Amino acid sequence: MAKIGTYIQESADELFNKVSWPTWSELQNSAILVMIASVIFALIIFIMDRSFSELMKFIYSLF
Repeated sequence: MAKIGTYIQESADELFNKVSWPTWSELQNSAILVMIASVIFALIIFIMDRSFSELMKFIYSLF
């Protein structure tokens, strides 16, 4: 049981004293960057899916 208490105490100490937390503006900039990257990846996947779908329709129409 003492090991669990030590673990919790050391974890809390690390979170409050050793971790460098981002500022609010850094957090906002990171969130915007993630949103933009997500939209770009979604568009790329959409284009690839649409292209593959059209290709498969063309191939199936040949038979």
